[in-house]
Amino acid sequence: MHERKMPATLRFMLAARRSELLGLEDLAQTCELVTRISQLVHALQKERGYSNLYLSGNAPHQRLQLDNLSQTAQMLERQVREDLERIEPDNLGSADKTRLFTRIAYALHSLDELPALRRKIREHRTSMQDATATLVRLIGGLLAVVFEAADTAVDPAITRSLVALFNFMQGKELAGQERALGVAGFASGYFTAEMLERLEHLLESQERSFETCSRFASPAALSLWHDLCASDSNAQACRLRDIARRTRAEARVDPQLGELWFELHTARIDAMKSVETCLEQDLLQRCQQSMQRIRSDLHSHRRLLDGLSDMHAAAEQAKLFSVHSSDLDSSPQEGMSATLARSTLDLLQSQTQRLQGMHDELRDARQALEERKQVERAKQLLIKQQGYSESAAYAWLRQSAMNQGLRLEEVANRLLALDIEPARPWQKH
Repeated sequence: MHERKMPATLRFMLAARRSELLGLEDLAQTCELVTRISQLVHALQKERGYSNLYLSGNAPHQRLQLDNLSQTAQMLERQVREDLERIEPDNLGSADKTRLFTRIAYALHSLDELPALRRKIREHRTSMQDATATLVRLIGGLLAVVFEAADTAVDPAITRSLVALFNFMQGKELAGQERALGVAGFASGYFTAEMLERLEHLLESQERSFETCSRFASPAALSLWHDLCASDSNAQACRLRDIARRTRAEARVDPQLGELWFELHTARIDAMKSVETCLEQDLLQRCQQSMQRIRSDLHSHRRLLDGLSDMHAAAEQAKLFSVHSSDLDSSPQEGMSATLARSTLDLLQSQTQRLQGMHDELRDARQALEERKQVERAKQLLIKQQGYSESAAYAWLRQSAMNQGLRLEEVANRLLALDIEPARPWQKH
């Protein structure tokens, strides 16, 4: 029987599943872009690391390696741009992608500035700090694309994978910033108080990112992460951090320690890439599994609904379907037999329960994203109102949370709700 001759209830049930499938296919395309961005970010992090070493003046022999890393990043950038060319901005799919497309536009604008920055680095016409700041903004823009992709996803399993991947990428980026900070500190022979404050902020922020990732990551990715944390290279990096904390202007250390710091933290970040790759594979696999499930369900529903529709002419066909033995609370719809109405209600109830379950699962993953948003907004409020640095703003939130016995996110929410000039964290109320 042609689908257009089905009762309206059945046609719209099929339309709902088709809409879900279209949304998943659209999301799968976004997830493929996310994995490509993840690879580009890793390449840019490596390039930034060697740029810092090259600009420090202590490792001019790294120029060839830097050129090779730039070429790798350029190749991956072309692939990302090709992926973006396949996205139709006018076709928003099932979700509002205003923020996602805005983030993509910002990231593309930042990528356009890369060639000029590379020339300045080669010619030593920029400082290590300025080059790092520019690349941090660029990578931050790419990470924002991943964040928005997670925030617009509507499939719980895929959203959980995106949240895990985003938080791991964020933690890994903070590890890259720590590497750059260490190179600068050791190149100077000691770490200033401001640099040490920044170092502690980066370490605590990494811990929060990796903790959130662990809540949503697959067992395979978690196993790789635990192995990395227990590795010798990670332990050596921790010991070198302790050396950095003990430095001061009157107790300088050998600047060559910067190269050792770079090697240890590069090994740590490279090991992180294996975890990140596992998370990427988990994401793509969940996309395929979700689409396969919906296609299978859609095929089953179409066959079932075709059969139910044919029951208008053959009441004995009802034996092929599972129905309630009790009467429906409401009378059958016009043009539908009692058996057809009962079976349709069964399908509607099943689909409603499934959607409610998806909503509950999605809420948990979305909460992790919303908490990150609130902390970032609170930090920006402190920076605007108090003139704090990012590290100082984070320290204020952390100290306030400790004083009040609250979670960091709870302090952020309270601060944003008040939106007034905050008291110093050591002041009791």
